[in-house]
Amino acid sequence: MSGTPRAPAVVATPAGPVPGAAPGAVAVKANELGQVPVLMYHRIVPKAETPLDRSTKELYDELTRLAKSGYTPITAAEFVGGRFDVPAGRHPVVLTFDDSTPGHFALDANGWPKGDTAVAIIQRVARENPGFRAVATFYLNKDLFGMADAQAAVGLKWLVQRGFELGNHTMSHPSLGGLSQGEVRAEIGGLEDRVVRLTGRHTTTLAYPYGAVPRKAAWARADGGRYTFRGIFLAGWRPSPSPFDENFDRWNITRVRSEGKVEENDCTKFCSTAWLDYLDKNPDERYTSDGDSNTVTFPRTAEGRLAKEHRGRARAY
Repeated sequence: MSGTPRAPAVVATPAGPVPGAAPGAVAVKANELGQVPVLMYHRIVPKAETPLDRSTKELYDELTRLAKSGYTPITAAEFVGGRFDVPAGRHPVVLTFDDSTPGHFALDANGWPKGDTAVAIIQRVARENPGFRAVATFYLNKDLFGMADAQAAVGLKWLVQRGFELGNHTMSHPSLGGLSQGEVRAEIGGLEDRVVRLTGRHTTTLAYPYGAVPRKAAWARADGGRYTFRGIFLAGWRPSPSPFDENFDRWNITRVRSEGKVEENDCTKFCSTAWLDYLDKNPDERYTSDGDSNTVTFPRTAEGRLAKEHRGRARAY
């Protein structure tokens, strides 16, 4: 037999051949057209008082569950950009925290995150579970974690330097659906101006307060050089399609509300515990990484869902 390496297997499709997947990707049953949970958190407090609250213990337990189930956090910007480094066989998850409340982040006198904040809990879970990245996206309002501007400048830079992402959630958290063009842009642009003044950086993504879309969505997407987003997130009800799926809409990305009492309200179907249970029971529907950020690997049966712009990176098996 010749020692010449064989060319990769191809699958003929009407749009042209797609190279075969690498053996390692096949071994872990990679499916990069699967669903991705984008979890939406609000207040993190010692003891939950409202349905949207999560206690510090509930947050720790949910993040530990994610880690033990093979999830690796990525930021909202990484997700929207479609380039993220998740080890083979693991699953991306996006952790988003709305409203920049004090329970999300605060620094102690030594410059470390206070132990009962979301940031400290994320870092603790990452230390305890190799492969679980200590990253998240914080959607900011004008009350930046309850910090004055001098504190906020230090705190926001601390987050950015450690890989956390800052996102725009408007100045005063109004429902944008009832506002004029000028009001929408003042709310988003005002928050953007403040973040740029304190950090020297623009945000990359926006989360609509209450998930409410303006009368014209373009008002929220860009305003000259004042702000220009790469993706916009809704409020929660289901995991997001893969960013490589033809049904992925970067301007209307769905999220899942973090809540654990599945017997209450609509949480039997739509909250984080219910969805994580579902994906555990249906792993073929979940995004599983091939370990290579330059390729998009999936079962051949899913090829019809691949967005055309990603065919150059596609690998099927």
